[in-house]
Amino acid sequence: MNEEEATQGRRMTENEISKTLVDVFIRVHSQLGPGLLESVYETAICYELDKRALNYKRQQGIAVYYDSMKMDLGFRADIIVEEKVIVEIKSIESVLPVHHKTLLTYLKLTNKKLGLMVNFNVNLVKDRITRIVNNL
Repeated sequence: MNEEEATQGRRMTENEISKTLVDVFIRVHSQLGPGLLESVYETAICYELDKRALNYKRQQGIAVYYDSMKMDLGFRADIIVEEKVIVEIKSIESVLPVHHKTLLTYLKLTNKKLGLMVNFNVNLVKDRITRIVNNL
């Protein structure tokens, strides 16, 4: 049974999704290299997710609630995989603490447990993948 067959027909855990995503990030970075726009990496990642028959949503809006008021203010997660893992893609000189805080806030707002932030503007992408957890 190959990886695609294994993912079909059963619910993957956050950690299984994370392992697949890390493999995808490494593959995309090895083919494209650093320095491109985030949208290029997002498109390549989604192509790889399609090949693996994983469900995802791109540029998913995230609502913010204050008291009983819902605000649609344009917050967007780059990719949400299998309704479980949020992926935030960066192609910047360095990821700042505020980027990690933003991803954690997205996790809390969506009631998701795991987020992965990846910065493609590096020589070795595996060193720039950060797991952010929310009660996992």
